[in-house]
This record gives sequence, structure tokens and C-alpha cells, in this order.
Amino acid sequence: MSVNKVILLGRVGNDPEVKFMPSGNAVVNLSLATNRKFKNQESGSYEDKTEWHRVVFFNKPAETIGQYVRKGQQLYVEGRLQTRKWQDKDGIEKYSTDIISDNFTFVGSKADTSDNFGSQERQDNNDFSNQDIIKDEDIPF
Repeated sequence: MSVNKVILLGRVGNDPEVKFMPSGNAVVNLSLATNRKFKNQESGSYEDKTEWHRVVFFNKPAETIGQYVRKGQQLYVEGRLQTRKWQDKDGIEKYSTDIISDNFTFVGSKADTSDNFGSQERQDNNDFSNQDIIKDEDIPF
């Protein structure tokens, strides 16, 4: 027996955009940020670490997410991990691990979006400036 189950509670990193596959099925890709607080062993101070997760929704859930979810909102997501291998524009093999969501719940209210979230996002993205970041437009669907 095996289990492939992911549960996340985080903030949406960008306004979702509904796209349609050739079959007519709706799909939404979004980034979800989760945080953890830990104690720095050297300084003794507490620090936040943000992890970004790619979440994919299909069909009616994708349409609902596209209609009601905005950047900064809290979202509870359940799904499974799926890793795909693909080639970028230059023919280089890349891997992407996504959460394919089959269940979600809106958390908080629309007024719960955080104005300082955008500045936190920019700060966190600077932490990864030396890494190869995969963008939505790089993934072929």
C-alpha cells in the first residue's frame, strides 16, 4: 500500500488565470506560499522560511479558483504530488513537481489579503536568484 497525499494551508502568490486545454477542460496553475518559523542556532533569533508550491486545478475547481481567488488570500489545498519531465525551449530536460489538487477550501475572508505579502514575495524571490526558477510559461500546458 502507498499514499500520495499533500495538505497545504498557505497564501496565494499570484492572481489565478484560467486556461483551457485543447479538450476544452479548464486548468489553473498557481503558487501557494507556506511559512515555517524556526530558531536560528547561531543568533538565537526566530526566522521565517517561505516555501513556494505549484498547485494545479482542473475543470470546475479550476473555474471556481479563477473566479473567486486572488493574490494574498489564504487557501487550504489537498491533493497529490506529480513529477513531470519535459524539455525547455533550448531542449534541456527539466523536472517539475506539482500538487494536483482534488479538494480546496477558502480560508478567512476576502479582506484577509495581506498588503505586505507582495513585498514578502519579492524579498523571498531574491533569496533564489542564483537558482534555476521554473516559470509557468516554461511548462508545456
